[in-house]
Amino acid sequence: MKNFYITTTLPYVNAEPHIGFAMELIRADIIARAKRLQGYEVFFNTGTDEHGSKIYKIAIEKRISPQEYVDGISQVFAKLATTLNVATDVPGITYNFVRTTDVRHQASAQAFWQRCVEAGDIYKKNYSIKYCVGCELEKTESELVDGKCPLHPNLEIEIREEENYFFRFSKYQAYLLDVYAHNPQFVIPPSRGVEIRTFVEGGLQDFSISRLTSKMPWGVPVPGDPEQTMYVWFDALVNYISVIGWPDNLETFDIWWKQTGGAVQYAGKDNLRQQTAMWQAMLASAGLPPSKQVVINGFINAEGGVKMSKSLGNTVNPFDIVGEYGVDALRYFMAREISSFEDGVFTIEKFKDAYNANLANGLGNLVARIMRMAEGLKLEEGSLKLGEERSDSEDYVNRLLDVFEINKACDYVWHEIGEMDKYIQENQPFKVVKTDPEAGKQMISQLVVRLYTVARMLNPILPVTSDKIKEAIKKNMMPETLFPRKD
Repeated sequence: MKNFYITTTLPYVNAEPHIGFAMELIRADIIARAKRLQGYEVFFNTGTDEHGSKIYKIAIEKRISPQEYVDGISQVFAKLATTLNVATDVPGITYNFVRTTDVRHQASAQAFWQRCVEAGDIYKKNYSIKYCVGCELEKTESELVDGKCPLHPNLEIEIREEENYFFRFSKYQAYLLDVYAHNPQFVIPPSRGVEIRTFVEGGLQDFSISRLTSKMPWGVPVPGDPEQTMYVWFDALVNYISVIGWPDNLETFDIWWKQTGGAVQYAGKDNLRQQTAMWQAMLASAGLPPSKQVVINGFINAEGGVKMSKSLGNTVNPFDIVGEYGVDALRYFMAREISSFEDGVFTIEKFKDAYNANLANGLGNLVARIMRMAEGLKLEEGSLKLGEERSDSEDYVNRLLDVFEINKACDYVWHEIGEMDKYIQENQPFKVVKTDPEAGKQMISQLVVRLYTVARMLNPILPVTSDKIKEAIKKNMMPETLFPRKD
């Protein structure tokens, strides 16, 4: 059995889930399901990042402990996965939800820290930095716009002066460039690979990996130094290996990391540096191989490319969308209507237009037309030759999903939907069957078989809809309306 390991980033729980993370979760799920259908045993990881100064501040404001706060909001993120029909109970897919406050994860983070100490890559020094609380990252002057972080312009940049531990990032410039050179597909899309390679070529600065416990007590304690707490990124990144057994169960770790070539990691473009450079250097310091690939999504913005924010009132709640339109409607939009790798726009108007055009009037209408004709003929499943072997069309869709081109895979499926609609319009089998029953029956049978292939191609993308179509074909009956039109 072949094995495949895929993970999302762990969303930071300073706010309820937003539409951008819903997209990341859906896309990772599509790849996980596709790999399972190709015969892989899949480990699918997600969870919540629960430490750091933002969490601590929110808890203080709410007058509850940080643990109480994260215990509550992590349940909302866990619920999101089930709401989006993520493969939490699909045979052959091991779904894992990790919390960075888990005792086991914290022990792994401390063991990882110790490995880096032994490699000579952690040291202590006094320093002064410009720090963005929103990013939980140090910022150089060149990264600021008018003295503000471009990703969090509503937050003031903090000046931090203290004695902390540092990671010897500068040591790994040559190593990282070698990783990129030997695996040109390490970062997807290639444009992001060029971006991170340029960053590394420009020289690396050691980065802080701890905070004074007196100032930031909410985090994993630094081994042997209770006055220091681990930097949130250092702690959280270790989840990718802690969840597969490192360091206590190396047999399991070898199966999912060494034998697979590492994790495929989905992330947003604001995570590019952390995922493709910082984490890879940390792995090398601990004597571990790099990740397999890192797939970088763009942002989802509001109309006109404006960033979504609660203060502007332009955020979108994924729970509300699923409640009104159904889970596969949101999965469709994230898979096809938002670019696989670049920024996209989500508005309710844009979503509704796509829903009506491509789901209600497109796929839903096609299924109804074909099954109405088939039901009238009382076609028997055995006569349709619905083979379980993958067709050339399915193989093509799988090849696109193998390189994370989810948009293109969906475009191909909808092209086939359009061709079937066109065939019905031009050849009118519903009329032919009245004048030439045998010819009409053959035409309709062929359409049912093509529809079955469409359902199989949709399996990882719209699993609920795929199952409904296949069930309707096997029972030779009209399904319920798949996508009721929304006015």
